Amino acid sequence: MKSSNFISAILENKCPRCRKGKLFKNDNPYRLQKVLDMHDNCPVCDQRTELEIGFWYGTGYVSYVLAVMFSVFNLGWYWLFFGITWRDNSIFYWLIVNGIILTLSMPLLMRLSRTLYLTFYIGHDPEAENRKKEKI
Repeated sequence: MKSSNFISAILENKCPRCRKGKLFKNDNPYRLQKVLDMHDNCPVCDQRTELEIGFWYGTGYVSYVLAVMFSVFNLGWYWLFFGITWRDNSIFYWLIVNGIILTLSMPLLMRLSRTLYLTFYIGHDPEAENRKKEKI
């Protein structure tokens, strides 16, 4: 199994240590009851995913930053295609459109925030998979 690069590993929700193992038990983020169900350990390199009790509380900040960046992106394309002015209240139309898009993309952003947050604390180790095999 080939190791992914940094960006694709994050976007594919892969383990930051080996960049091969899946962090989430279910591939479909829109199964809302199981959207945040994660493996306790990476299936490939055995890296723990929850480093300490309450570890995931920090992802709220990451999720907030992602939502703001996504909203700025939405503002850019909306302004480019439709234009935004205060005179015709089009800013309110953008707010509605942005709210709908953010709501629909929230499961993806929640998973991405967990992956990014874990990546802040765990470095890449290309030999991690081999070390797990040696222990067995």
